[in-house]
Amino acid sequence: MKCNKSVANWTAGMSLNKGIRMAVRKRFIAGAVCPSCQAKDSLAMWRENNVDIVECVKCGHQMREADKEARDHVRKDEQVIGIFHPD
Repeated sequence: MKCNKSVANWTAGMSLNKGIRMAVRKRFIAGAVCPSCQAKDSLAMWRENNVDIVECVKCGHQMREADKEARDHVRKDEQVIGIFHPD
């Protein structure tokens, strides 16, 4: 059986205290199409530090999105002072 490099990325490692490594479980998204290479059923999803990560196992394209609570926390403390328009 031929080993595909992208399939080897199926289980990634997370470093924890004292060098302990813990496997991150990735889930495939059924029927999803990669926006970069258009491959179907090739997107795997996992979560790191409250951020959802989706990666195409064919081309390596990644998308990241923080959960709503994290986005709201960042946005409520921001205020626009002004917008600079160079002449």
